[in-house]
Amino acid sequence: MRRDEVGERVIVHRPILARRSVCAGAGVCIDMTPLETALACHRAWTAKDLDAAMACIADDIVCDAPAGRIEGKAAYRAFLEPFALSLVGTELLAAFGDEEKALLMYDTSSALVASAPGAECVTVVDGRITYSRFLFDRLPFHLARGGGQG
Repeated sequence: MRRDEVGERVIVHRPILARRSVCAGAGVCIDMTPLETALACHRAWTAKDLDAAMACIADDIVCDAPAGRIEGKAAYRAFLEPFALSLVGTELLAAFGDEEKALLMYDTSSALVASAPGAECVTVVDGRITYSRFLFDRLPFHLARGGGQG
């Protein structure tokens, strides 16, 4: 386990390719490992910097989320932005990666719920996230909006 540059605990699973470069420009994640790309995107959207986060996303991204399939960068941003802007805190719990995929698990708190754990398994091609399997528990949000237990 190590701490990243902002002090978050990051558990790293091998094999991970050596760092080849850093993000160039406004979050453009070229020549980074899939884990580095996923972490750069995560740090950006949890800091409410959606432009930097979208620099790590492929134009033709496909995201499978609890609400269904999301296709394309504009639709992905529309899905992510309301939640990202509502965040009041985040904690990265674990991060793993190999040559083509990365898996992040984290907990977030928002204006609506105190704890909203989530996980993303992403595929990265040419420095951009092309596929995301995004999981989170919808029940805390349902209950916070006055929904019943079922």
